[in-house]
Amino acid sequence: MKNAALFLLCLLSITTLCNAQSTASKNVSTFKIEAPQLDTLKTIWVYTPKSYATSQLSYPVIYMFDAQNLFDDQTSYVGEWKIDEYLDRLTNKEVIVVGIEHGNSKRLEELTPYPHETYGGGKGDSFMQFIINTLKPHIDLSYRTKSEARNTTIFGASLGGLMAFYATVKYPKTFGNAGVFSPSFWVSDKIYELASTTKIPKTSRFFFLVGDKEGDTMVPDQEKMVTLLLKKGVKQDCIVNKIIKDGEHNEALWSSNFPEAFQWLTKDK
Repeated sequence: MKNAALFLLCLLSITTLCNAQSTASKNVSTFKIEAPQLDTLKTIWVYTPKSYATSQLSYPVIYMFDAQNLFDDQTSYVGEWKIDEYLDRLTNKEVIVVGIEHGNSKRLEELTPYPHETYGGGKGDSFMQFIINTLKPHIDLSYRTKSEARNTTIFGASLGGLMAFYATVKYPKTFGNAGVFSPSFWVSDKIYELASTTKIPKTSRFFFLVGDKEGDTMVPDQEKMVTLLLKKGVKQDCIVNKIIKDGEHNEALWSSNFPEAFQWLTKDK
């Protein structure tokens, strides 16, 4: 599959299907917040763990892109990730998950840190400034969070995977862990330049995942990035590099592999 086909798959993720019934857990709520960096209003989905209402505990936080696809069949493109169903079943770990809705027709613009020579975009850093300077302070003030970088993960797939990697490399004082599923590294080679020229903390962790049927360049691009990080001195035990046989670029791949990534990214350092 060529990059043009992958671009179309990325655009398909902006579609919302409204003919299904809501499947969101009772532990999921939403609110809206001004995003001055993007000149828009953002809808935020928040999953709080079962113990939240009856405890005084503070919790690690996972920030995730494309909130429409995480919790609810009613708003997902072709099936939700079932994040809430999985976390509701857990007994060993509890976290807060903050899902940030994409901007529909502006998704490519918001979730690319650099412009593509054909498709444009490139306002991803404005999106990150919204998360770092507006959304995260609001979350840390409104919820009982463990706000340190080591307890803050950022997670996404496709363009969201690209942004999760970018965020963790460029803003390591905010994000200590990255879930990088099917990353769209094809958007710009500048992402490799960033990784090669930036000092990456020894404590930063990256869970990479890609399917071998996602496209001609997806596996080689991920392998290239992992090799670059290892050459820079990032420790092997801070990187997971998964290539899923017959894996395709879709929510089914990401949903089925979320539990393993979650357990690894939230383990004690």
